[in-house]
Amino acid sequence: MNDETAIPATYEQWRYCIETLGGIELTPTYVKSRLAILQDFSDAESQKFAKLYGQAHLQRTIEWFRRAASELP
Repeated sequence: MNDETAIPATYEQWRYCIETLGGIELTPTYVKSRLAILQDFSDAESQKFAKLYGQAHLQRTIEWFRRAASELP
């Protein structure tokens, strides 16, 4: 993924986008809050994400947040 505007296709690309490009630290609090929102399909933010990026990418992103959670100390 060379284009900074591209949607990440792998976990590694996703982490790079979040941490390096976005400057966001994947703390336990942040990961937990994002998972709560993204997994709540009645939440407006979750619905917007699915509309913009598709249901498949939403599911991948949830899995990436779950993986990040499992890697946290």
